[in-house]
Amino acid sequence: MITKRDFYIDGQWTGPLSGRDWQVINPATEEPVAVISLGGAEDIDRAVAAAKAAFDSWSRTTPAHRLALLEKLLEIYRRRYDEMVQTITLELGAPVTMCHDQQADVGVGHLQGFIDAMKALEWEETLPNGDTLVREPIGVCGLITPWNWPINQIALKVIPALAAGCTCVLKPSEFTPLNALLYAEMIDEAGFPPGVFNLVNGDGVNAGAALSRHPDIAMMSFTGSTRAGTAVSIDAAPTVKRVTLELGGKSPNIVFADADLDERVPASVAECFNNSGQSCDAPTRLLVEASVYDRVVELAKAAGEAQAVGDPTKPGDHIGPLVSDVQFGRVQALIEAGVAEGARVLVGGPGRPEGMNRGYYVRPTIFADVNNQMRIAREEVFGPVLALIPFTDEEQAIAIANDTPYGLAAYVQTGDMARAQRVARRLRAGMVHINGGPHRYGSPFGGYKMSGNGREGGRFGIEDYLEIKTVHLP
Repeated sequence: MITKRDFYIDGQWTGPLSGRDWQVINPATEEPVAVISLGGAEDIDRAVAAAKAAFDSWSRTTPAHRLALLEKLLEIYRRRYDEMVQTITLELGAPVTMCHDQQADVGVGHLQGFIDAMKALEWEETLPNGDTLVREPIGVCGLITPWNWPINQIALKVIPALAAGCTCVLKPSEFTPLNALLYAEMIDEAGFPPGVFNLVNGDGVNAGAALSRHPDIAMMSFTGSTRAGTAVSIDAAPTVKRVTLELGGKSPNIVFADADLDERVPASVAECFNNSGQSCDAPTRLLVEASVYDRVVELAKAAGEAQAVGDPTKPGDHIGPLVSDVQFGRVQALIEAGVAEGARVLVGGPGRPEGMNRGYYVRPTIFADVNNQMRIAREEVFGPVLALIPFTDEEQAIAIANDTPYGLAAYVQTGDMARAQRVARRLRAGMVHINGGPHRYGSPFGGYKMSGNGREGGRFGIEDYLEIKTVHLP
């Protein structure tokens, strides 16, 4: 059993003031693998005080000084890369190959993206009217990160805050805290001054709310459910903090008849099932042109049947379990709702995969003949569940795609690039992927509508942590 009860505050590993024990569960075995402390308001107060005290000197450091520390952190992360892979596999249940190639890789890619953006950023510039524009750090930042892509979100918040000259308090998910503690070790080794980065483990109701409400926090950055993001916004409102949110999604994936179906349909299924479906931008609604609907159903069914589920410690392209019993129950309920509402089950269905009676494994599930009013088409499932919805023409495809309270990502599959560009510009989503185009490090990540506000990654991610000051000269 791993014991990690201390928090990282003011450059020291410190015991909690109001902590209670919390067991970290291995989702593949349902067995506890670590114990941490869940902090409360007193611990948040202490961490915020350290960040506030450190802000004056850190905010006045040069970009070159901060850049050198980030480059040192990148060197350390690369050296300890395999530790990060094993840690995320243990607490999240993401298969080790996927962790190596994706989950841990984001810690390198995003950091390099911020380093490149920082080198290009104009911290001061002269406006056409002769005034001077200055970009300055906003202050002490509260950062709340989720469990599904843990280091991805930690890097997308901690790094731009530090690059901008802000100090911060991180509250990672209590379901996957070990990778955050490892990251804190790396930041400490890199030599960031005491108080610049602080970490307090805790739950949302206690530690998260205390952070959001704290009068000395200038900005909150939150990634998680839309419900929890709303709570953060409400808690932050009385002190008029800046709030950036990266929330849920129900991303449409439009397949036109002229797409390379043999390539793009299996790839679309794999994209939906990646990370066991636990991705906010997963393409979970497959909108299919009616003339090729039957063919796409066949291809999707074959791809779904070929999707293996297995032990996350073993190499391979299989998917692992969901993160927790709570998440398992939510996904099972939505699969059952799809059956009850009359969607046709092509692959999977309720329950665990055959032969698995331990671990939070679910059956990769594909529904056909879904309409956009069913729960599985409207609610974020956050599991390996795909819904196929037919459409007749381009206008209807766009209408169905946009008929959602979310607007994080969208996907378009077509052989006609003019149409791809035309459709992309009409989709109400922050990111559009055409024919498998990937999200690249340094590009902004974020969405429209109830998928949140603000952007993470690269230059736009750093700018979220900056204030704009205008100096009016005589």
